[in-house]
Amino acid sequence: MRVSRHPPRADIALSDQAIDWVVRLHSGVAGTPEWDGFLAWRALSPAHEAAAQEAEALWDGLGTAGVRVRAEGKTGRGRITRRAFMAGGVVAAFGLAATASGPLRRRMLADYSSGVGEAREVMLPDGSRAWLNSSTALALDYSGPRRGIRLLEGQALFTVMPDPARPFVVAAANGWTRAVGTVFDVDMRADSVAVTVVEGVVAVGIDGGPPDGTTMRADQTVRYGRGGITTPQSVDATMATAWRRGKLIFNRRPLEDVVSELRRHTHAQIVIAGSSLKALEVTGVFDLNDPQSVLETIEQTLPVRVLRLPLLNVIL
Repeated sequence: MRVSRHPPRADIALSDQAIDWVVRLHSGVAGTPEWDGFLAWRALSPAHEAAAQEAEALWDGLGTAGVRVRAEGKTGRGRITRRAFMAGGVVAAFGLAATASGPLRRRMLADYSSGVGEAREVMLPDGSRAWLNSSTALALDYSGPRRGIRLLEGQALFTVMPDPARPFVVAAANGWTRAVGTVFDVDMRADSVAVTVVEGVVAVGIDGGPPDGTTMRADQTVRYGRGGITTPQSVDATMATAWRRGKLIFNRRPLEDVVSELRRHTHAQIVIAGSSLKALEVTGVFDLNDPQSVLETIEQTLPVRVLRLPLLNVIL
């Protein structure tokens, strides 16, 4: 006979504490002190251990949780509790459970990386330079006649040393950007990659597409993803690379793009709860030293509110 070993029901206070621990540990920034702290916390009593097991089971089962989040309160927007948010599977709906450890794995594969809130310039083996935006990782493959780089996550601006015999190729997601001597920016976003040329000429293509790709010149940008590649569009490259000067500049940018930019500058995750909100437009100039001010402005100027949880902001 098979015996069920479900953990006993923990009280709500301990359960909330356990959920806080689990969210923190799966945020991608937790280290040995946090894990040791969780082990010490769960050893305090059988009730603490039961709460920890319940929180871990909840986290692991988010992908199949079919319970809807219940809004509580008198207003139309209501109030969502931390526990309801977790139990309702909203975290899983935005892929947080599945991707929480992704950045750590990518950093382990990287030759160069930057942390949250950090931007740094690195010298590449051929004398080219890469300026890494916050939360960026890249790996090198300088072999034979090809100077290869894979952008694993984030955004980087490349200043390429001319060498016609060895093209400089940056692979990102399902596409590539090829240059001989130029300056260009590659930005990996939630569902696409944006390439912007600052100086010179580059070719951009997707895997399985035409080998010559699409030719781009200074102050042009393209985006590519699973749906293919767009035609080159005119853009102010100085504005598109304002992050190098510690600024974020948005001119009627969709909220989805703005959130994608913000995510790399804060330890807290940011998700948009509702596809209809993603197209709302944002305009403004913001300081990268204060990413929370962008969320505050969004809340003040758009018909949304921001639910702030430990290591998580939800735009509703």
